Amino acid sequence: MDILRDKVKKRYGQAIREGRGCCSGDGCALSFLPAESLYAPSFLGGVPSSLAGQSFGCGNPLEVADLKPGETVLDLGCGAGLDLMLASEAVGPGGRLIGVDMTDEMLDAARENLKGRNNILLVKGYLEDLPLEEESVDVVISNCVINLSPDKKKVLREAWRVLRPGGRLSVADTVFLRPVPSGLSGFLSGWCGCISGALSAEEYRTFLAEAGFVSIEIRPKKVYFAGEALLEMMFPDLQEEDRMKLKGALASASVTAEKPLA
Repeated sequence: MDILRDKVKKRYGQAIREGRGCCSGDGCALSFLPAESLYAPSFLGGVPSSLAGQSFGCGNPLEVADLKPGETVLDLGCGAGLDLMLASEAVGPGGRLIGVDMTDEMLDAARENLKGRNNILLVKGYLEDLPLEEESVDVVISNCVINLSPDKKKVLREAWRVLRPGGRLSVADTVFLRPVPSGLSGFLSGWCGCISGALSAEEYRTFLAEAGFVSIEIRPKKVYFAGEALLEMMFPDLQEEDRMKLKGALASASVTAEKPLA
């Protein structure tokens, strides 16, 4: 677990320092798309271009989060703070926002981007062991981060723990739409690229239900078709036939669920 975490922290820390997405070096986040292609113009109207350019997401978790004034929102893997900024507009000055990330460089960028927003708290921590009290937030959001965790079951259990009864989960993440070759988890470049650690849609639903969530919906949004050269770079020891099975197997998805009132 520590080796994987260190690899992910190094990759994303380097990406934010160099002002680029993850599509460089020895791996590529297939999920990385410009923020303008993920968010409607109404969301990005007041966002500085510098912050929009620091997005590492695969969707817009706020699109279906239905945030309300005064709510407390937790962002799992908040990165440079784009979704926190957007959420702060939705919950207003009476709301509260908490961003958790394990990467120092991301938190430094978020502090700079969110200066002057006094209702946002940034915390260094792991999603598998959230430094928050039970039943302390109304909504949990996340954007293409849960797939990076080595223990996604624990992440979802932690999300359930910190949500108040009746609370909501709204996540953008990568999912597999069909069976893929075994052994992908051994390729760290593929993991950092939001591929190797992705769950199938069925697994995601099962893990959420096991954590206690109800009203689970998983809606694929965009299917990815990686080029042969990229797949060979990320999965060099995988047979060519197996690499080709990855084409069109991965998609970004909107994942929503609720914590029961009782």
